[in-house]
Amino acid sequence: MTRFISSLSLSTLLGLCLLVAPAHAQLARTFVSSMGNDANDCGRLTPCRTFQRAHDQTLTLGEITVLDPGGYGAVNITKGISIINDGVGEAGVLVSGGLVGITINAGASDRVSLRGLTVKGIGFGGGNGIRFNTGLSLTIENSVVRNHTGDGIQMVGNVPANAESSFILSNTLVADNGGNAIYVQPGGAGLLKVILYRVEMYGNGAHGLGMTNPTASATVLDSVSAVNGFSGFAVTNHATLVVLRSVAVYNRGNGLGVDNAVLRIGETRASSNHQGDLVCANGGFVGSSQDNLFLTTDNPCGKIVETKF
Repeated sequence: MTRFISSLSLSTLLGLCLLVAPAHAQLARTFVSSMGNDANDCGRLTPCRTFQRAHDQTLTLGEITVLDPGGYGAVNITKGISIINDGVGEAGVLVSGGLVGITINAGASDRVSLRGLTVKGIGFGGGNGIRFNTGLSLTIENSVVRNHTGDGIQMVGNVPANAESSFILSNTLVADNGGNAIYVQPGGAGLLKVILYRVEMYGNGAHGLGMTNPTASATVLDSVSAVNGFSGFAVTNHATLVVLRSVAVYNRGNGLGVDNAVLRIGETRASSNHQGDLVCANGGFVGSSQDNLFLTTDNPCGKIVETKF
């Protein structure tokens, strides 16, 4: 009898084990497809349907690869990871209801990279496109962020004291947002370094680039800010902004504005801005090389200092 009961118990346990589905192990590289399914493990032959599911199935330092055009949903990024679309067609995130398309809440040592994505508001309170809250760095390449009711891209998170964080955009269009195209207002006592290279900011309701806070320092190269509701480039509250080989035109505010902050300009053109091409206020410092062109200048803070780059 004892042997019979032991054998029966063993058989029952084995049966129960067979009924339990194996947990999906995380992968270094995962895949998403418009034909995928979030019940999959996100492997190459079994892709997932959304960025969030793929993120959750990807190891830290791993990569999510887009296989074909599609809408892949909002994602909250909490680790160092890359989301890559290298030319398979539009990889989109649609935003409504006052939400955020892509949020970065990564760790202090995490680097996040986004490439080839379209983040678009679709009405109904389209919220914000991309929000960088925490992480060592965020890099955005070859992307489009447009039509949100708030800001297109924003960095409003904290950089801890004695720490540095970087926010880098290249070959990216940010247009037709109700707020700023790009808004930089970090909290905390750490240093935020911002680089914009070949970034286009058009038709936004507020600034093209708006930045404030003494811990923020930005360099803009080969970029255009035009037809925005306020300034093309605005720097306030002791922040530092360098603008090189760039253009600010047709903005309803000013082309370049500095208020109690530092602005350095080289090989830059500003014209046809409704409230002046270069406007300085409240003790703002302007360093300008001789090869800039401003059709109108309002500079109540004093002499513009010649700067060599």
